Amino acid sequence: MQHGYVANKDDLLKRLRRAEGQVRGIQRMIEEDTYCIDVLTQVSAATKALETVALGLLDDHLNHCVAEAAREGGQVGEDKMREASAAIARLVRS
Repeated sequence: MQHGYVANKDDLLKRLRRAEGQVRGIQRMIEEDTYCIDVLTQVSAATKALETVALGLLDDHLNHCVAEAAREGGQVGEDKMREASAAIARLVRS
């Protein structure tokens, strides 16, 4: 079984590498006693980068896994819908 994000894997990995670099930069800023507002600005940017990855993965999941399960119907479809709903709730809470 292929995951829905396979077509966007390179883009997702590029975004994750960028977020990883941002987090390392934040660590460096703390080590260098950078002004707190500047650090918070970078934390916000890193958070946004990870949210973009999460939303892309969610979109791929809905369009691939959930849509396929919905076509199958029955308990499989219901389970995937519940799973997707829980994932959305986790993203909203974070």
